[in-house]
Amino acid sequence: MLKKFGKDKKFCKWFIRHRKELALPYGNTYNVTTIREAYKTGRPLKEVKHFLFAKKQFERNGYSSIRNLFPGWKLKTYFDYIEKQTISDRLYLDYLNACNYLGVDMSKKQNLFPSDFRRAHDIRIRQYSEQKAIEDANKKQELMQKVAEVAEKYLPLQHNKRSAFICVIAKSPADLIHEGETLHHCVGRMNYDIRIAKEESLIFFVRAKDRPEKPFVTLEYSLKTHKVLQCYANRNTKPSDDVLHYVNKVWLPYANKHLKQIQAAA
Repeated sequence: MLKKFGKDKKFCKWFIRHRKELALPYGNTYNVTTIREAYKTGRPLKEVKHFLFAKKQFERNGYSSIRNLFPGWKLKTYFDYIEKQTISDRLYLDYLNACNYLGVDMSKKQNLFPSDFRRAHDIRIRQYSEQKAIEDANKKQELMQKVAEVAEKYLPLQHNKRSAFICVIAKSPADLIHEGETLHHCVGRMNYDIRIAKEESLIFFVRAKDRPEKPFVTLEYSLKTHKVLQCYANRNTKPSDDVLHYVNKVWLPYANKHLKQIQAAA
């Protein structure tokens, strides 16, 4: 501040004009940042002090996308708007996220500050929900198709020879859900379908040969390491020794052999 007095005559004159307002009792004084901002913008000291306090509280709560939309003193326009509309930052953020998802032009004032915010909010949230539902449905359809394609590619890894057990590949997300719900584990809920679609791992169902439709044991097989990542029976329990022998000594060598053939032919 002393340097400012010595170098800026306009600041000295401004300071003199506001000396009475600046001469507040101890504890109510304006800090250096407030004084500099008031001088720089020509705004009243009380307004600047109130704005800087509100800005500090606002920034402490995050809301970076709102801050990016209202840099500098434009943020005061936003503060005035939400106060007039009696809405929260959280509600405006939901509206903004919906608008950004929908590609709404937020440079237009009618979108940035709708005259009836709650009505505009409800319209945009409804449009967002409808479009998101369509997008999710399309993604689900694409995922189902990709899982089916990957399962078809690795069908040769299925096994049904000279054993009391068989091993079949999961062909759809619905297969995973059914398996998980029947055996009370998470194979249908923890994005295993996405892992299949990305060809990171495959899910196989071990069945008793005389009961091929009844869920029995589930295993995850890594296409990268060619190893069984996990193998569980009902409620994530360890399978019996005869099942583990089948998985590790019969099916796994068979699967690895055929995987090499698939990769060689690719």
